Amino acid sequence: MDFTYDDEQRALREAVRGLVGSTYGDFENRRRTVAEDPGFDDTMWKRLAEMGVLGLPFDEEDGGTGAGPIETSIVAQELGRVLAPEPFLTSVVLAGGLVAMAGSDEQRAEVLGALSAGEMVLAFAHDEPGEAVLATHASDGWVLFGVKEPVLHGARADRLVVSAALPDGGTGLFLVDGSTATRSGYPTHDGGRAARVTFDATPATALGAGDQSAVIDLVLDGTRIMAGNEAIGAMEVALESTTAYLKSRKQFGVTLNTFQSLNFRAADMYVSLELTRSIVAWATMVLAEGTPEEVAEASARASLQVSRAGRHIGQEAIQLHGGIGMTAEYAVGSYTSRLTALDHMFGDGNHHLRSLAGKVGGYDEVDPLA
Repeated sequence: MDFTYDDEQRALREAVRGLVGSTYGDFENRRRTVAEDPGFDDTMWKRLAEMGVLGLPFDEEDGGTGAGPIETSIVAQELGRVLAPEPFLTSVVLAGGLVAMAGSDEQRAEVLGALSAGEMVLAFAHDEPGEAVLATHASDGWVLFGVKEPVLHGARADRLVVSAALPDGGTGLFLVDGSTATRSGYPTHDGGRAARVTFDATPATALGAGDQSAVIDLVLDGTRIMAGNEAIGAMEVALESTTAYLKSRKQFGVTLNTFQSLNFRAADMYVSLELTRSIVAWATMVLAEGTPEEVAEASARASLQVSRAGRHIGQEAIQLHGGIGMTAEYAVGSYTSRLTALDHMFGDGNHHLRSLAGKVGGYDEVDPLA
């Protein structure tokens, strides 16, 4: 089986790398961007749209470019390499993916067309600090009651895709104009943004009909796989930075790569990266062609490996850089922070380990002596 990219995919990778690298290749630019609201560059968001990146996962009739998970994964990796703060993962892959799967023809054309053109930012309001958000019938549609937190990029989002408990049971999806909800935004440790969003008889439009739990699960699984691809990009740079430091930093009159024990630790980082690259590539291909059940298992397996490898590579990168790795001004700590955020964003490694362990009893027994 050929795992290499074709000419168009390589061209996409180089185009995205050149675009985001021109802005965030200098890490100080990234630091200045995330220091002020909304935590990303609106101009870069537009430039990504002009390149067709924001419409990659969506059908052409909905305003997208009709690409698949492989192309989307290439973009995620390149954004991860420079820690680009633009909400591609949460706005395009997650919230946009929900609209693409659950929305009507009119909703897809309106919302995904604007998102693909860089004219809109979407956010998925799903996590809850307490009781579930409730959806209630109103004279002219639906209204929502309750609180969602954290909502990634929720304070900036023009539209919110909100999950809510339905009166007859199940979980529905709703579109809400961001300005109609009460939003309190704050920065996250990795330089991103999140918000507490309160709904108090907030008008909402149903996205699809009935229980959308299966749609939510499938899109979350796909987003976890793309988060793994973003983590691959971040881990690549963390390893590259570390090996370059070992080759240049001198101690006792020789470079650090002279010491065999440090080389072994860097080699272990490389092994973690390559194991992760393999399983995430496999999960991405399952996402492209597999059933929802296969995607769920691939997502859990990949996410568990990403969790373990991200922690290993991030911590070792800081340790092998020594004192400078502990400073907030040095990039390697920011890479570790982002890897940590990706680990916890949609369920950490322990969550996925429990999920996989719960299925062990369903597999056939194998007689090792047969």
